[in-house]
Amino acid sequence: MTDPCVCFAFEVHQPFRLNEAIRSSNPGKGISFESWLFSPSNRDYCTRIAAQCYIPATELLLESLDRDFRCALSFSGTLIEQLERWSPDALDLFSQAAAHRNTEVLGQTYYHSLAGLFENHEEFAAEIRHHRQLMEDLFCETPSVFENTELILDERIARTAADLGFDAIYTEGADRVLGGRSPNFVYSTAGIPTLLRHGRLSDDIAFRFSDRTWDEWPLTAATYACWLAATPGDCTHVFLDYESFGEHHWTETGILDFFEGLPAACEEQGVECALPAEVALLDPVGELSIQYPLSWADREKDVSAWLGNRMQKSAFCSIQEIVALRPEDPLHRYFLTSDHFYYFSTKNGSCGYVHEYFNPQDTAEDAFSLYMHAVAAYFRRITALRKSRTAARGLRIVPPEEAFHFRDADGQYITSAHCLAEFADALSWVPAGALCSHAERGDFARWAEHVLGDVKLADEIEGCTERLSLCGAVNARRDALWKRLK
Repeated sequence: MTDPCVCFAFEVHQPFRLNEAIRSSNPGKGISFESWLFSPSNRDYCTRIAAQCYIPATELLLESLDRDFRCALSFSGTLIEQLERWSPDALDLFSQAAAHRNTEVLGQTYYHSLAGLFENHEEFAAEIRHHRQLMEDLFCETPSVFENTELILDERIARTAADLGFDAIYTEGADRVLGGRSPNFVYSTAGIPTLLRHGRLSDDIAFRFSDRTWDEWPLTAATYACWLAATPGDCTHVFLDYESFGEHHWTETGILDFFEGLPAACEEQGVECALPAEVALLDPVGELSIQYPLSWADREKDVSAWLGNRMQKSAFCSIQEIVALRPEDPLHRYFLTSDHFYYFSTKNGSCGYVHEYFNPQDTAEDAFSLYMHAVAAYFRRITALRKSRTAARGLRIVPPEEAFHFRDADGQYITSAHCLAEFADALSWVPAGALCSHAERGDFARWAEHVLGDVKLADEIEGCTERLSLCGAVNARRDALWKRLK
């Protein structure tokens, strides 16, 4: 590739948002759990975004593809499910685009999930295979390049992608792993070719396009193509949410005109469009060491967008408890969708504003409460027919109002536990003063008996103030309950 080269990739995803009614009701007779779980607003979101973005943008894209514009598309399974139900016209257009000779379909997790952050990658691999099958069935395409949820990547994820047969993987071109090197070359992570998103040029469209305070506003296709032409390296990867074209930036901003004019502008500047699989054939110029997960989110470019506060970690712990039960009902996978955890973020500044913009609830705390009510209801559902009711109750997940809230000796809040696993973890690190004050008041035993209904555990930890003894008793009881429940 001797001419300036760009690889455009667009992620197309919508989550299933949860139903506000979960907080105060249970499914009535004749109402499926799924209908009760998911918000009726999902249909409104889907049809609105299809009208504002998916349909007009893809009509423009198809015209551009016929004129030899080239790009990659990454569809989540949850997006496809919604389009099948509520916007078949948009799905038909995407099917035409996916089948076009000038596009490439990327692999991802079916549920756009955080399963790649689990210690065990069995669930992660299952979701990737599920997505691959969907792409084959729906589009007759077998993805060869993998894009994990939100471009999250570390060396373990890279190895799993390689084991599943992918030829290359995407992630963010963050300087903390590049160390001053350019993102516009192919690198290698744990043996798999790695393509790196150019953060600034991608975000110039995704975030800054309609910002009237930006010194480059208004951005034209001609100006953007000039930037691409002047960017050195083998290939520049521009990767962004497809919803940027008409939803995140409304039509009135000129975003669709920009999208329509981009192919011709690139051609005028001699910028060649390539597909990820083609770029992946280039020899890697170096190795990336990614011990801690990298992503494209927020300023930190790590996983703090989803696991940066106690609410997010509580939710992640709870859903791992459910996955460990291996429920036959696959609804648990919808709880793994990254968007839920994104809503719980309490970051400040411009990053915090983006989290708030996408959150369908009033606050991060509201979104977390709704999620935990839903997870608690789902746990009750999948354990209702298990043999041991005592084990099911003792291991259950509880909503925030029933959680154990750790406080220090002065009453200052520390953290909360919404299940026995999280309770055991908190006992291992909360300050000794908090541990003793709770134990001396009998708070631990009272929660075990009256919330979890576990009299045996309550008797074992009653009056115990020694950390190792408390942790040992709780972990042993948890192990015993798990054996009975499974």
